[in-house]
Amino acid sequence: MGAPRSVEEVVVPLTESYWPAVNETPVEEQTVGGLLRRAADLAPERCALVAGVHDPDARRRWTYTELLTDAEQCARALLRRFEPGEHVAVWAPNIAEWVILEFGAALAGLVLVTVNPSFRAQELEYILTQSKAVGCFVLPEFRGNAMLSSLESVRPELEHLREVVRFDEWAEFLASGDKDIDLPEVGPDDPAQIQYTSGTTGFPKGALLRHRGITNNATHTALRAGARDGGVVWINPMPLFHTGGCVLGALGTVAMAGTHIPVLLFDPALVLELIETEHAEMMGAVPTMLVALMEHPDFETRDTSSMRHVVSGGSTVPAALVRRIEDSLGVDFLIVFGQTECSPVASMTRPSDSIEDKADTVGVAMPNVEIKIVDPDTGATLPIGATGEYLTRGYHVMLGYHEMPEATAEAITPDGWLQTGDLCVMDERGYCTVEGRLKDMIIRGGENIYPREIEENLFAHPDVAEVAVVGLPDERFGEVVGAFIRPAAGVEPNRQRLFDHLREILSPQKTPAHWIWVDEFPLTGSGKIQKYVLRDKWMAGEYSEA
Repeated sequence: MGAPRSVEEVVVPLTESYWPAVNETPVEEQTVGGLLRRAADLAPERCALVAGVHDPDARRRWTYTELLTDAEQCARALLRRFEPGEHVAVWAPNIAEWVILEFGAALAGLVLVTVNPSFRAQELEYILTQSKAVGCFVLPEFRGNAMLSSLESVRPELEHLREVVRFDEWAEFLASGDKDIDLPEVGPDDPAQIQYTSGTTGFPKGALLRHRGITNNATHTALRAGARDGGVVWINPMPLFHTGGCVLGALGTVAMAGTHIPVLLFDPALVLELIETEHAEMMGAVPTMLVALMEHPDFETRDTSSMRHVVSGGSTVPAALVRRIEDSLGVDFLIVFGQTECSPVASMTRPSDSIEDKADTVGVAMPNVEIKIVDPDTGATLPIGATGEYLTRGYHVMLGYHEMPEATAEAITPDGWLQTGDLCVMDERGYCTVEGRLKDMIIRGGENIYPREIEENLFAHPDVAEVAVVGLPDERFGEVVGAFIRPAAGVEPNRQRLFDHLREILSPQKTPAHWIWVDEFPLTGSGKIQKYVLRDKWMAGEYSEA
């Protein structure tokens, strides 16, 4: 029996925790470059891209014709240096050139490796090594992070890296493209990006995402959010190195032939000014950003009446905050749910959903996406209302983890189901509620942080005998990093020394906000630290901080 053609054909109330792949919006055989070419055909003179920087005089604009021209020129410049199928990294904040490179790499048949601009040299070295990146585009410095210097410091260790291109020399790079170079044929099933995530091993894994997955996922997310084809102005403070920025924001806007405004760095005053002056209608933002906007002194004086839709995710949102966001901004508030490995959205609420559903659930499955809740031990599909692991299957599932076949096999079942590690409950309508995580991932303000990486770096310090890193609740960020440390014998605990040690190695958001010294850890029968006990005792006030 074929998949239902519409939501109305799904038999509800459901009795088991399974939602079929509803073909309400077709999956197109599309590529990232093809998405841009189609938009340029539909609206050649419409504004496609605006540099969301503080200085209005420096806000360069591109029409779709100009964006396609620059992207194709970028592709030719890339092909002077690299071969189709090779991997090229981008290490920069939300500059307009990042977006042009995203499309240029896609048109050249290259795989784009996205890197967090707050990373330090050690983190960068791992990603460039594991991805086998042959090129790296870098902004020399951003917010005190000497990125080019860090790259040069590890370059001798990067056996695959052949070329570094500086974004402050972008014009020269574009000019190097030979107009006689033919662009290759790129297929929907070809890899488009490697985005790094992590898991129980603590070592980041590169999720290999295909063109079909990210183009359709961005399109379907924009459509469900209520974006109108041919005119949406999407302001994008979400980081471009993340799927929320370069897939949902960048590709979602182009799918609607709209105007994309990547914001250099989230600054409430800048975002409010851009909403007013650019008449923005849609925005992707984590709840922390939205609270910052509404609490900013400029909020009452800026005209935000153009706003229609806000797409959020990364943490649950209390009903009172949903009401405040919708009332204050005059928007439909939508929650997306998924992970990098599914391009990234698997479930999402609708504009017409109740406040309670927007606050308490992550909505229903996306078009052409299957969802089921299973027993983590047996894999059996559970009855409605039972808590189990959230699995998803469809066009959106990654090709796999780059050069990690064992990790890929652990994540994706032989019949194509992605095992997310999230614990959820499905109700009789197909709406899912997140109950927790099998993994210990911390979500700080919408950004995923993985305890094992922090633990390993703390454990390497001679002051530390044992350590457990736990996500602790926080009113502003949802969760923050807490480090529970048993000091080495004879060592006087010194928070500043450990803080400085981590800041030399890891990016700032991974540094613990809470430091707790313990004499012993609560253990399971097999000797594993019970992190939930640490969290519960901290919340109950049983631990004092350093």
